[in-house]
Amino acid sequence: MPLRRWLESANNAIEGILGAAKSQRHLRYHLYAAAFVLLFCYVLGITKIEFLIIAVTIMLVIALELINTSIETTVNLLSPEINELARVAKDVAAGAVLTIAVGAAVIGYIILFPYLVTFFNNGLTVATHGGNDIAVLALLIVIILVVIIKALTKSGHPLRGGMTSGHAAVAFSIWVSITLITKNLLASVFALFAALMIAQSRVATRVHTKWEVFIGATIGSLITYVLFRLFSHV
Repeated sequence: MPLRRWLESANNAIEGILGAAKSQRHLRYHLYAAAFVLLFCYVLGITKIEFLIIAVTIMLVIALELINTSIETTVNLLSPEINELARVAKDVAAGAVLTIAVGAAVIGYIILFPYLVTFFNNGLTVATHGGNDIAVLALLIVIILVVIIKALTKSGHPLRGGMTSGHAAVAFSIWVSITLITKNLLASVFALFAALMIAQSRVATRVHTKWEVFIGATIGSLITYVLFRLFSHV
């Protein structure tokens, strides 16, 4: 598949996620929960295998909620009037989401409960992590936050327009990560220059306003810096 068609397909898929987040408050709750659980797992310092299991479980819950939203939309399109079969179809789809959500809660209990017992017995100790791991977490949190902000403000599209600029948020998050991981002035300057060029291009092409780009850059930089301060004590 040509790169341009692949990018268009990816853009449409992201558009679907943002559209669902705008219209479905349950999906927004899942995104809030995903951000909280990911952060909490880093604080507790669970193993990589445990984190992988929880991350996959979170993705399954969100993916199934998206499928449920798609089914509801299709049923509403085909059967705008009240129909018993349409109700059954929606209830079954919602039941699938509930089933995986309960399974996710059980998995979370099995993995996290021993850490919580240690927390209550010995007090909370924030685990430290490598720079690359923190950079990945920062990117995930920044992207989730951008989607939530766009959903709440109901403005723009995933890759263009609206509050806030996702490109600027991601670019400046990467800049802070490179700066704190490499501790190299030249690398930091190059990364900052790239981030500024990306931000400027969003304004020059009138995809975003200066204010939207500034907010995005601030969110990406601040969240990444705080996470590095929290988990690596830089």
